[in-house]
Amino acid sequence: MTIVGVRIDGRLIHGQVANLWSTKLQISRIMVVDDEVAENAIEKSGLKLATPPGVKLSVLPVAKAAENILAGKYDSQRLFIVARRPDRFLKLVELGVPLETINVGNMSQTPETRSITRSINVVDEDVEVFNKLHEKGVKITAQMVPNDPVEDFMKLLK
Repeated sequence: MTIVGVRIDGRLIHGQVANLWSTKLQISRIMVVDDEVAENAIEKSGLKLATPPGVKLSVLPVAKAAENILAGKYDSQRLFIVARRPDRFLKLVELGVPLETINVGNMSQTPETRSITRSINVVDEDVEVFNKLHEKGVKITAQMVPNDPVEDFMKLLK
């Protein structure tokens, strides 16, 4: 299985993912994991437009994403998985998908969130999910772009 990157980013596919991360990690497929987005034709067409040329795109609900990954459907590809919130990744891990590291990129500010870094804002539920992922042995880092230093996200949460 060749999962080359796992990222939380509220914007899903945009300049940083489409250009910087795709190039740095030599991604051949971006997988957006989100039950709601998978059902939204307009959002999916926007994601297709944002996907770099030569990179395949899958927009899947969590259960289908886990099923496809575990069945080896992407074993010959360099897979980059992106989701808006950490709960999608907790569900993947609970369904048996081995995720070693999750990079927290951008979680937008809302009236309900509190700021962890300039670009990462969380609600209490997110913190609980990050703690559960950490307890399951998943390393959680913060790094906006490939040239930024990698930070231990769990230390930032404290």
